[in-house]
Amino acid sequence: MTETPRHDSPFAKQVAAFCLQQATQSQAKRADFPSSPLWAGVAKTGTALWLDTGDVDAARELWVREFTALTTNNTLLNKEVQKGIYDQLVPAAAKLVQQADPKADRARVVQEIAFVLNAVHGLKLVRTFDADVSVELHTAVADDAEASYRYGKRFHAICPDRFIVKVPLTPSGLLAARRLHDDGIRINFTLGFSARQNWLIAALAQPTWCNVFMGRINAFVADNKLGDGINAGEKATLASQRGLRRQGGSVRQIGASMRNGQQIADLLGLDVFTMPTAAAKEFVQKKPDPATLKNRTADDPKVTFAAGVDAAADRLEVFWTVTPQFEAAAAAAGKLDPKTATAKDVLAVLAKHGAGDLFPQFTAAEAQKVTKEGKIPVYASWKDRVRAGTASWDGVLTAAALASFTQDQQALDDRIGKHL
Repeated sequence: MTETPRHDSPFAKQVAAFCLQQATQSQAKRADFPSSPLWAGVAKTGTALWLDTGDVDAARELWVREFTALTTNNTLLNKEVQKGIYDQLVPAAAKLVQQADPKADRARVVQEIAFVLNAVHGLKLVRTFDADVSVELHTAVADDAEASYRYGKRFHAICPDRFIVKVPLTPSGLLAARRLHDDGIRINFTLGFSARQNWLIAALAQPTWCNVFMGRINAFVADNKLGDGINAGEKATLASQRGLRRQGGSVRQIGASMRNGQQIADLLGLDVFTMPTAAAKEFVQKKPDPATLKNRTADDPKVTFAAGVDAAADRLEVFWTVTPQFEAAAAAAGKLDPKTATAKDVLAVLAKHGAGDLFPQFTAAEAQKVTKEGKIPVYASWKDRVRAGTASWDGVLTAAALASFTQDQQALDDRIGKHL
């Protein structure tokens, strides 16, 4: 594949202009949306309110003045693209790419069109809801720091005031995000599953936001019969929030992968909720008294493991534990120069300081197993590696999440390919 163009290249400028031409919606104004006393009460606890959807109609049912942003990702964008709403846009985008860069191979053309669709849909959401919108990098560049940096710059150039660039948790992503941050670009650092991952992210990448995918942690515990799955993700999210505040930086915590309205009630005061529409609806249906809503970020909910499960031996407390040794590892990684360091440098620093399990290295067969198992890893597949210290549950869940996004990205790319 040919090199990713810089944001200030003639090619990138042509693509950006094309994306902006497709955004024909009139710009909405947040002041014109109704206000909700309930959501205003949530916001008063200190929580910013985002919806986790790319579906315009679903968002419109819930949107009120107190909501400020929407989050998209490879999966959510794929759902919209598979509706066929952008099928007619694909040939025009392909023509532009091929004319602007005649040397581009098919893979490059498809990747550029995917970028266009992401940007165009993001602009649609910005204008429809007067919202900030998180737009995510193509999974093909997850392990390419330079390409991630360049695509991040290109997203920002299209809509600098409203686009938030999502970068996934990989060693290369850490370096790319730091460079983007240093350029003043807002970053939503995604695919985090633990307080310690976010401690590292804050130390090295220094994004505007980071995440804990709490629902998947709960599902991992429950599906593998390690416990009832209640509160594990919430405990990790709250621990991460407290850790970030203890670090004293400006990185803000997002509660992601929310599954129900109760989680909204239990995590009041978190920096940000990014809520699937079903969870937001369920919270509204509970009709809590706004006067009773209060900050819950000092809470430390109890997690119950099944009989016979040794949480310490199985290292299941990794989701909410940040040890002094890990803090030292993160501090060392934070000293790397993001312009010259490589992914190997990140891995080497972490390994030197006893944190080599954070990014498990997989054989080809293991990588296939990660993909086959889906979003929720199978405990039996990885328990020996975790006990040996060559893998970790937060690291395996991150790898599984990226593999899942990669499959959805491939489905989107396949849809593009059918119209070339």
